[in-house]
Amino acid sequence: MATTSQPLRGKTTCKKIFWAVFPHACFIVSLVIYAFLGAFMFSHIEGTRKVTVSEEYRTFLQKLMYLARRLPDNVTENEAFNHNIRELFNTADPVWFINPKERWNFFGSLFFCCTVFTTVGYGNTYPVTRSGKYFCMLYALFGIPLMFLVLTDMGDILATVLSKSYNEFRKLQSKIFASKLCSGSTCSKRNELKSRAQSKIVINEPLTIMEVLRSQSGVKPVKYRNVELFEMLIARENENTQPARNKSMERWSSCPELAREKTVSRVIENFDKIGKELEKLDVPIVLMVLVIFVYISCAAAILPNWEKNMDFQEAFYFCFITLTTIGFGDTKLEHPKFFLFFSLYIIIGMEIVFIVFKLVQDRLIVLYKKVISFCAEKNMPSKKIYPK
Repeated sequence: MATTSQPLRGKTTCKKIFWAVFPHACFIVSLVIYAFLGAFMFSHIEGTRKVTVSEEYRTFLQKLMYLARRLPDNVTENEAFNHNIRELFNTADPVWFINPKERWNFFGSLFFCCTVFTTVGYGNTYPVTRSGKYFCMLYALFGIPLMFLVLTDMGDILATVLSKSYNEFRKLQSKIFASKLCSGSTCSKRNELKSRAQSKIVINEPLTIMEVLRSQSGVKPVKYRNVELFEMLIARENENTQPARNKSMERWSSCPELAREKTVSRVIENFDKIGKELEKLDVPIVLMVLVIFVYISCAAAILPNWEKNMDFQEAFYFCFITLTTIGFGDTKLEHPKFFLFFSLYIIIGMEIVFIVFKLVQDRLIVLYKKVISFCAEKNMPSKKIYPK
C-alpha cells in the first residue's frame, strides 16, 4: 500500500502545482500569442504596402534641388543656407526614407506590438496605411487590458515575494537585536522560568464511560438522565474508534465529475484572487526605489553592448522612460531584434514601477486624509460654555 500511495501522492501534488500555476501561465501565454498574431498582421499590412510618390515628397525634392544649385562656396559660414536646409528637412516625413519591408519585418512588427500594448509608443515606428491605423486601434483596444491583467497578476507574485522576504528580514533583524540585548545570565533565568511553567502544566485526558459512571454513582440518579448520557457517550466513543472515512474520495471514486468540478472551482478561486496580494503589500518606498535603481542600472550596463550609440547615462535614461511608459522616442534603437529578448525585462520592470506607483498612491491617500481631517478639526466651531 505504501508503494502505491507514493505515486498517487506525487500525481496529486503535480496536479495541485499545475492548477495553481495555470492562471498565471494562461495570461502570459495569451499575451505572447497575441503579440505574435499582431506581428504577423502588421508585417502583412504595412510591410507589403506600395511605396507611392506623393506631392509633398516631390515638392521636397524640388526645394532640395533648388538649394543644391545655389550651394555657396563656404557652406559652414553661410547661416542663411544652413537655416533653409534645416527648415526643409524639418518638413520631411521619415516614412519617405524608409523601406517598408525592412522596417516592417516580423521582428520589427513584433517590437511595434510590444510598444503598443505596453503603452510605451516611442513614435519612430507607426502605421501609415489606413487599414494599419484601424487595426492598430483595434489591437490596442484588447491588448492594453490584457497587458494590465498580466501586470496585475505578476504584481501579486512580486508582492508576495517582496512581503515575505521583507518580513523574514525583519524577523532576522529582531532576532539579532534580541540576542544582543539578552546576556547569558538573563537568558538562562528566562529559560528556567519557562521550563518551570511548562512543568506545571497538567494535561487532562478525556474521561472514559466507566469513569463518568463511577463519578455519578454517588449522585442521586435522575430519571432518564443517566441513560441518555450513557447512550451519548457510547455514540461518541464509536465515532472515535471507527476509522475516518474519506467521503470526498468515495464521491470522487463513484462520480469522477465531482473531482473535476472541485478542481475547476479551485482554479476559478485563483482567478478571483488576482490583485488581492498587491493590495496587502506594505513595503517601505525607499526600498522599492532602491530596487528600481538597481534594476535599471543592470540594464543600463548591458544595453550599450549592442547599442553602440548609447553610454551608461543614455541607457539609464532610455530604460527609465521605457519602464514608466512615457516613451518620448528621442532615443532610437539600432537593433530592435536584440531588444526583443529584453521584453521580459520590460514587463517585470513595469511591474516594479507599478508597485512603486501603487505604494506612493496609498501614501498620498493617507496624507490627504490626514490633511482633510486636520482642516476639518480646525474649522469646527468651538463649544461655548455659558454661565449658569
